[in-house]
Amino acid sequence: MNGCFFKNTDRLHFCSLLAPTMSASDSQSDIKPAKRLKVEVEHDDEIPDANGSGRVVKTEEVDASKSRMCPYLDTIDRAVLDFDFEKLCSVSLSRVNVYACLVCGKYFQGRGTATHAYLHSVGEFHHVYLNLHTLKFYCLPDNYEIIDSSLDDIKYVVNPTFRPEHINKLDKNGRESRAIDGTMYLPGVIGLNNIKANDYCNVVLQALCHVKPLRNYFLREENYRDIKRPPGDVSVLLVQRFGELMRKVWNPRNFKAHVSPHEMLQSVVLCSKKQFQITEQGDPIIFLSWFLNSLHKALNGSKKVSSSIINKSFMGKMKVYTRKIEKRCRRR
Repeated sequence: MNGCFFKNTDRLHFCSLLAPTMSASDSQSDIKPAKRLKVEVEHDDEIPDANGSGRVVKTEEVDASKSRMCPYLDTIDRAVLDFDFEKLCSVSLSRVNVYACLVCGKYFQGRGTATHAYLHSVGEFHHVYLNLHTLKFYCLPDNYEIIDSSLDDIKYVVNPTFRPEHINKLDKNGRESRAIDGTMYLPGVIGLNNIKANDYCNVVLQALCHVKPLRNYFLREENYRDIKRPPGDVSVLLVQRFGELMRKVWNPRNFKAHVSPHEMLQSVVLCSKKQFQITEQGDPIIFLSWFLNSLHKALNGSKKVSSSIINKSFMGKMKVYTRKIEKRCRRR
């Protein structure tokens, strides 16, 4: 039998492109079905394990029927991946079912036949894609799901997550991180791209990222994931985008030593009804006042004390003292 194969324990995984060259008897005799596969997955952890290292190896069982070995993983170019931009198809501008090509970094819609992602895979021979909503990896045009622990770093860059024990150590940990190009950066102290004239927004966002109660709240997506707003209210986007930006600024595993606030600023333009623009300079004090009040309302805050994290972090108390002053007559 002629064909290229990958050997994994007692099973042979054949590349789907070579499958038509196999006979039915070959495929049935050589491939042994297996219900579960044990896979060792390495997780980076900021908390040292018993041996003092920061890497924890866990053995996980995955469904063999869903497991796929893809021969195109070496075509992924992490240096061109940028997940800070709005999740729109680069062809149709649709927000529905958008995939990122992990070879060139462009966004395309769909996965089925005749979709933009499918046509891109056939025309450009780019085969590995990430669904930006489900964070699942697929190989096109073969259309099978890729399950591989080596892709976990990409998934983490798209959606960084923080546990409470990590958050508690952020101010104590002064260790620098290394980007893909070798640039060293300190999580939290990271540049925001100046798209055109949005520097007045950047200074406010960077300052808010270092307000400890606010930072700790927005690093945990569970705190604001299920916020309910009236139908048609887009202010919840402000909360979600600010949370995403906060997690990316403090991400110790970024591919780049800078973050683009593009999605955050798009939500600002939308929620402010174009009062604040990316292309026009604005007053940072006015923007700060509007932004905090908008976040407070979007988090269902009220005039009551501690009704939102904004209220807890920034609302103070003022005491007013009055006293009666006797009128004195001037002597002549």
